[in-house]
Amino acid sequence: MVKSIRILKKINHSALSLNLNPEFYNPTNKQPMSKQSAGILLYKHTASGVEVLLVHPGGPFFAKKDTGAWSVPKGEFEENEVPFAAAKREFKEETGMDVNGDFFELTPVKLKSGKKVFVWALKGDLDPAQVVSNTFEMEWPPKSGSKKSFPEIDKAAWFSIAEAKEKINTGQLGILEQLEKMLADVH
Repeated sequence: MVKSIRILKKINHSALSLNLNPEFYNPTNKQPMSKQSAGILLYKHTASGVEVLLVHPGGPFFAKKDTGAWSVPKGEFEENEVPFAAAKREFKEETGMDVNGDFFELTPVKLKSGKKVFVWALKGDLDPAQVVSNTFEMEWPPKSGSKKSFPEIDKAAWFSIAEAKEKINTGQLGILEQLEKMLADVH
């Protein structure tokens, strides 16, 4: 009995270390797939300098979080999707608005989780009060058996680059730094 428990623990440990969860597993190459997301970083020039549009995640887990919780409007996409098309789709899902124009592709950043984030910068403007996000459903409160709907993002706002660096998830700081460099190189 003791030997079979040890073997079972070893088998479970191996499965966990390979992350063979069907959601992340690609049966074609037998390697765990990394999650990836794509988004659009909208920016504008104002009298006080450059501002960027960030979004705050909706739902109960982020309700009382501010510093380090904001993000570029983005979302996950599948391996067979084109990242740029996914970025435009995700922007629409999170803001309710289409974007068009001259996009600048930034170098993807990799988050601590291993997720790769593809972002395109676009000069533009929108009224954050007009943002309407899609929703998601989850059990809330936990273990209550009750499902509630929450907006994927609960607000959007314009921030100076300095403010945005304080508000944004630290894994996305490189996106703002790339935008700063891109704009400095243009001028």
